[in-house]
Parts: sequence; C-alpha cells; structure tokens
Amino acid sequence: MERPSLEFNLPDTHEEGKLYVVDSLNNLNKLNVCPAESQHSLDEEENTGGTGESMAGSNARNQRLFFVTFLLTLTVSLALVSFVIFLIFQTRNEVDQISSRLLSEKKNIEELKKLNNIILKHLNQSRIKE
Repeated sequence: MERPSLEFNLPDTHEEGKLYVVDSLNNLNKLNVCPAESQHSLDEEENTGGTGESMAGSNARNQRLFFVTFLLTLTVSLALVSFVIFLIFQTRNEVDQISSRLLSEKKNIEELKKLNNIILKHLNQSRIKE
C-alpha cells in the first residue's frame, strides 16, 4: 500500500497550511504554559496585532491629548490677550481724562496769573498815589 501524501502540490495552500499549523502550535503552547488569567491578555494582544495597534491607540490618545492641550492653551492665550487689550483701552481712557484735567488746570493757572498781574498793577498804582 502506498502512503497517502500529506503535501499538496499547490504552492499557496502549502505555505498557508504551514502558517496555520504554526499558529495552532503557538496557541496550544500558550494554553499549556500560561495560566488562565494571563490568557485573556494574550488574546487581547493577538486581537490587537501585538504592539502595533496598541501603539497606534497610544498615538491616537497622545494626539487627542496634544489637541486638547493645544486648544486649552489657545483659549487661555486668547483670554489673556483680550484682558491686555481691555487694560490698554482702560488706561488710555484714564490718561485722556488726566490730560484733559491738566489742560483745564493749566488754563486756570494762566487765568490766576493774569489776575495776579492785574492785582499787582493795581497795588503798585495805589502805592504810587499815596
């Protein structure tokens, strides 16, 4: 009797069959070596494709965190700039009020000087008459 051949002459099927056997042996090894609690983490690693997808999730999380931090920083910066602009306008209004007061006081001082000169002239004339 002839032995039945386990190998097929189809090259693609042969390679896929080897991979399937290796995966099956790996799964058996995991079941025999690892306790039941750690099997769950191994299954998750298989489902995520090892570290590739978990790193992709980590990168997405880092990008989200960066984006949220960027938006928060942008919002705080905008609030600070708005506050500084408000202070600039407020200070400008105060300076305008103070300068208008100074101008009015300057006019009052000029009028007082004129009155003083008039009084001095009047006093000088009255002394001369005496």
